[in-house]
Amino acid sequence: MRIEPYIGQPGQPLARDHKERFASVAQLYAYDPQDPQTIQRRADWLDTAGRPQADRSALADTLRRYNETIGNAPEALEAIEALRDPRTLAVVGGQQAGLFTGPLLVMYKAITALQAARAASERLNRRVVPVFWIAGEDHDWDEVNHTHVLTDALSIHKIKLATVPEKRGPVSDVLVSREDWLAAIDELEGMLMNTEFKGPLLNQVRQACMESDTLSLGFARLLAQWFGAYGLILVDSADPALRQLEAPMFRRLVEGERELSACLMATQTLMQELGYKPQAEVRPDNANLFVLQDGERLLLSCEDGLYTDKRGELRLTRDQLLQLAEAEPERLSNNVMTRPLMQDYLLPVLSAVLGTSEIAYWGLLRPAFEQFGLQMPILTQRLEFTLVEGTLQKQMNKYDLQFEDVLLRYEEKKQAWLAGLGSTELAERFADAKLRFTDMYKPIVDTIGALNPGMRKLGETNLQKIVEQIEFLETRANEAFASQFDTALRHWERLYVSLAPQGKPQERVYNALMYLVKYGDGWLKELIDMPLSPDDTHRIVYF
Repeated sequence: MRIEPYIGQPGQPLARDHKERFASVAQLYAYDPQDPQTIQRRADWLDTAGRPQADRSALADTLRRYNETIGNAPEALEAIEALRDPRTLAVVGGQQAGLFTGPLLVMYKAITALQAARAASERLNRRVVPVFWIAGEDHDWDEVNHTHVLTDALSIHKIKLATVPEKRGPVSDVLVSREDWLAAIDELEGMLMNTEFKGPLLNQVRQACMESDTLSLGFARLLAQWFGAYGLILVDSADPALRQLEAPMFRRLVEGERELSACLMATQTLMQELGYKPQAEVRPDNANLFVLQDGERLLLSCEDGLYTDKRGELRLTRDQLLQLAEAEPERLSNNVMTRPLMQDYLLPVLSAVLGTSEIAYWGLLRPAFEQFGLQMPILTQRLEFTLVEGTLQKQMNKYDLQFEDVLLRYEEKKQAWLAGLGSTELAERFADAKLRFTDMYKPIVDTIGALNPGMRKLGETNLQKIVEQIEFLETRANEAFASQFDTALRHWERLYVSLAPQGKPQERVYNALMYLVKYGDGWLKELIDMPLSPDDTHRIVYF
């Protein structure tokens, strides 16, 4: 396996400047990721006595119960025990649960957390553990109930759970029946190539899913199987036991809710003044918390001192919301703005592993952290990979294509290749024929039109029909031309649909099982073991 850095097109502007021109965005973030002293300063702050934080022993107990439930490896359980030590720090990454772990980027977030924790531990000479935060409290079922694989026919096939929730509640509360699991697994089996790895891999998937009554549990069990031996701790944000630990922070979020809203609005204005477009919407009436009511997760707004959902069906006073925070914290959950604050309260977060869009919206949060006596952690941009199989490499060499050509200039390169075969000459001949015929026939139409106005219309219709017949012949000629190069055109199509499916990065579409079934898990282990290099966040992996 060969791995090369790829410097692509400019990405999310704020995230790019956070990485490359930190001075220009320093007002929005706490730590310069390129400053070699950053990691020690963050560790020193986490060692500060009296900073707001959850009870470490209770946190370790909660994490241990959950990780034992999902069958996580002894190495992960040992890492949880290490969190009882006040000197142990954490690198935290996370994502929503997804079917069969969802898109490849989920695996890459876990890999980045493992690498960043290992590098930080060596740098600080103290224990730093990797944590994967499953956003099980999120309620967008349609966003997580499926995954995609590429078929032999070069179509992108969507595998989807048949489960349909009755209400828009947390994903971790949606029960998945045995029948729905089996149907999705059978569909997956039919889509995956038959290899020596298929049987054991599907057994892993069956075991993880059939022992789980929710998508989140199946997701966690699979991640534990692949990453637990490296010490990856898993946490589900919807875990009721975790919510009990969050109760004091929920109370603080309720008490400071109006100040937080004003703070976010002010930072949004600052971000816009600096020339950046905010990646998350903030509004002055947003309470930045959800409440679970009759099985539905409702976003709260504050109107005239009352907290209400957008339909106005739920109405709570501040005292009632505070009472919920104390007595029923499992009914509260964070939105995209308060989740980072809650993570920093629960865990000793040395750094947060984020995608570029996440880094951009975290730019709204520095004053919010400070408002609650916290401090924004180091932001580590997650690693990105594009997997290039051996057959694709051969085809790229055959057609003299670079990786960037497929991503950015695919159609241009393809048309140039076709032109070299003579397709352009064929098109030009038909275009010339249509033009010559029209020029020759038009005077006839003019002549008969002068004899009788009705004849002009007939002549124009006749002209159009003859042109359509020429175009019909052109279409058939193009098909005949293409049939001579059908195999080559399929090569071109495979390149594009493999590396830039639907015009998107590969990691945002395809499931890792597509590659695990072909190549085993050696490539995954190699990515985990390679040294972290924040300078090269996107890498091309040549099998």
